Amino acid sequence: MDSFVTKATIDFFIAFGVVFGGSMLAGIGSVFVMTAPADAMLDTASRLKIWALVAAVGGTIDPMRVIESNMIEGRLSPVVLQLGYILCAFLGAHMGTELIRWLCRGAV
Repeated sequence: MDSFVTKATIDFFIAFGVVFGGSMLAGIGSVFVMTAPADAMLDTASRLKIWALVAAVGGTIDPMRVIESNMIEGRLSPVVLQLGYILCAFLGAHMGTELIRWLCRGAV
């Protein structure tokens, strides 16, 4: 159980960091090209959300393979763990997106 919490926490922060860091850098880049930083940050956060999830869980194919092979063999424990990792990564990406929305509120 301890290794699950460790990996799930790391997945959360990887997804959060991808969305938050990418959006902040998009805002900095938009200043260089004289466009509205808030617009660039909001757009980037929404577009990066799914890719943050993919980056956090280690790609698109491996987690699905784990789920499929264990489900077919009737072992549900690894399936539940993998779904838990995906859920934690989604929560991290969503929290990153919501933080960017919160930072940009009133600017758009």
